[in-house]
Amino acid sequence: MARGALAFELWICLCALLLCHVRCFYLPGVAPQDFQKGDLLKVKVNKLTSTKTQLPYSYYSLPYCRPKHIVDSAENLGEVLRGDRIENSPYEFKMREPKMCNVLCHITLDAKTAKEFKERIDDEYRVNMILDNLPLVVPIRRTDIESSIVYQHGYRVGLRGQYAGSKEGKHFIHNHLAFTVKFHRDPVTELARIVGFEVQPYSIKHAYDGKWTENTRLSTCDPHARKTVTSSETPQEVEDKKEIIFTYDVDFMESDVKWASRWDTYLLMADDQIHWFSIVNSLMIVLFLSGMVAMIMLRTLYRDISKYNQLETQEEAQEETGWKLVHGDVFRPPTNSDLLCVYVGTGVQFFGMILVTMIFAALGFLSPSNRGGLMTAMLLLWVFMGIFAGYSSARLFKMFRGTEWKKITLKTAFLFPATVFVIFFVLNALIWGEKSSGAVPFGTMFALVFLWFGISVPLVFVGAYVGFKKPAIEDPVKTNKIPRQIPEQAWYMNPAFSILIGGILPFGAVFIELFFILTSIWLHQFYYIFGFLFIVFIILIITCAEITIVLCYFQLCSEDYLWWWRSYLTSGSSALYLFLYAAFYFFTKLDITKPVSGALYFGYMLIGSYAFFVLTGTIGFYACFWFTRLIYSSVKID
Repeated sequence: MARGALAFELWICLCALLLCHVRCFYLPGVAPQDFQKGDLLKVKVNKLTSTKTQLPYSYYSLPYCRPKHIVDSAENLGEVLRGDRIENSPYEFKMREPKMCNVLCHITLDAKTAKEFKERIDDEYRVNMILDNLPLVVPIRRTDIESSIVYQHGYRVGLRGQYAGSKEGKHFIHNHLAFTVKFHRDPVTELARIVGFEVQPYSIKHAYDGKWTENTRLSTCDPHARKTVTSSETPQEVEDKKEIIFTYDVDFMESDVKWASRWDTYLLMADDQIHWFSIVNSLMIVLFLSGMVAMIMLRTLYRDISKYNQLETQEEAQEETGWKLVHGDVFRPPTNSDLLCVYVGTGVQFFGMILVTMIFAALGFLSPSNRGGLMTAMLLLWVFMGIFAGYSSARLFKMFRGTEWKKITLKTAFLFPATVFVIFFVLNALIWGEKSSGAVPFGTMFALVFLWFGISVPLVFVGAYVGFKKPAIEDPVKTNKIPRQIPEQAWYMNPAFSILIGGILPFGAVFIELFFILTSIWLHQFYYIFGFLFIVFIILIITCAEITIVLCYFQLCSEDYLWWWRSYLTSGSSALYLFLYAAFYFFTKLDITKPVSGALYFGYMLIGSYAFFVLTGTIGFYACFWFTRLIYSSVKID
């Protein structure tokens, strides 16, 4: 009976795993949806976005045409943090049934609504829509490359211009949208799947006879007379008491693109050849440098260890020289050792989060079709990696002969997250002040605090408890009771100088890829080259480790045994170069003018640089830790 129950439980577990596997299979996108001719297609609206302000707003923050009831779509944590606000709209199509000059609504502007439209036009806001989980794009033909089309996400709210013969600048709204829905048809079943959603926006001052009613026919756009909008020659001006009529066309175009490949056009970069060449070039240079460094280190170290062991056997070692001389002090616990344990633990947490995220993204489980999926995954992984943070900080703390493990655990659980949370809260308050949809609601803020206090903190304690219960890591050599005096160092071995030099190479490994990441974040483009990013991440690990080991070796050879903090700061200093590059990018590539938008940019880049410091510092520290233990356990010490 017991065996039968056990077998039944195992069967249930197996079924659950298989179900999970099936569900996970669809993680790269969503399950395809088939449409018959005449099926209703509902267009959803998303946030208004601008690269000039970086402040998203809800679509209905402007007086656009509204449905009878506005319904919010369920959003995941990542979508809310990105500022996405997905709602229903009055735009409704019927599959493979073109519509011409469909009147959506008629509005009359007052001074307030006209001012709102003008502000959004001045700030170059774009309207984002979604159909069957595909974002709306505007196709633009490139003049420099023949038959090449690039896609811009969303259409502009409007444009600024002048009437012929006038110097006065006017604001014109895009009030006519010519949609094109591309579909791939199955010749057997006649079912179709949507593979593209494009629009051409126009500004037109619609004309009609008599008074406006629901049945009024437009003279500028009439489906009965087969007259449609093809240009913006008589644009619709935005001014107080001006009436605006919103209209749209929808056309359906059969495409050879299959449903599985429908995102390819969105993910293609305009300068892909330059991108690939730069990445490969950067990787080749870094790999060559890494190979050179590794070869020099192995040859030099092998000679040193052989020489020291030979001297010992011949009893000629009257006076020790180089790195062997400081063997009695090299494992002396550093000053502020508890803080070092905290930062190392946090770095391990970051490393685990990024590694797992990269693997899942490279395998296609975090595709752009799963909006907010990447951010949600990173947040959850950060929380669950707390167990490794607690474990590694407690292990190191015990090696430093620390006793108050609960105190170090609390610091590990709170130091980095609290710093980030304070910066995030201040930035969120600024966004609230601008009435932007990018402001994180109270409920989401509570969810973040719950993830932190309810899951992350207990897991850090669990990890620390397990880590502290394990026996302490033994040093390969004994530490002297009296610390040795460090001789005067050459100028190039000055801590500040060597730390700053050490950060150049790790930054050099990532700065080209960094350009594309910053472009995707701040210029609202899709980033989906995680395979290459994963390779760059591996190169970053190798580079951080090798540059730290080399500089640590030179430091020990000059009889300076204070390597603990310096190993962390050497590779961690690459974060300083990252922040400086972010500042350079801000002033050369972005057109941000508002002080609040500038504060948001530098605030978020400060958080990013701080995280990069913790990550690279930990990689450098562990590399140096392994290196020192290896070399001092390889020589005979009296």
